Amino acid sequence: MSRTPMKLILTQEVSGLGAPGDVVDVASGYGRNYLIPRGFAMPWTRGAEKQIELIKRARSAREVRGVEDAKVIAAQLEGLQVRMRRRAGGGGRLFGSVGPADIAAAVREAGRDPIKTVGAHQVRVRLHPEVSAPVDIDIVAS
Repeated sequence: MSRTPMKLILTQEVSGLGAPGDVVDVASGYGRNYLIPRGFAMPWTRGAEKQIELIKRARSAREVRGVEDAKVIAAQLEGLQVRMRRRAGGGGRLFGSVGPADIAAAVREAGRDPIKTVGAHQVRVRLHPEVSAPVDIDIVAS
């Protein structure tokens, strides 16, 4: 079994590893079996290194500028309750799932597994590396 590190460019934030655009060395199995298939990273090459600047520019355009701005947004989100209608079976099990992309208009990068049942759920939205806010999501059967 090879234990040589793999050099990757992160395309999304991975807690404990880095932010989009960072070049990281990880175990080859972790990179090959987890990070790359899920779209969290791409293999580092000289050509791909040129994309780092594009990734960082896109990140800065989306990023909340400062901790104070993030705290203001967090205060606004804490009172927010999102209600979504989805088809569900008799036992409350959803047909499909509700993931971060489905609730992106209200919360971005919820940082949790897709929701697969009806009912009330709370997700934490990371607005800044130092600031996160809870948002209540209510999934009701249609």
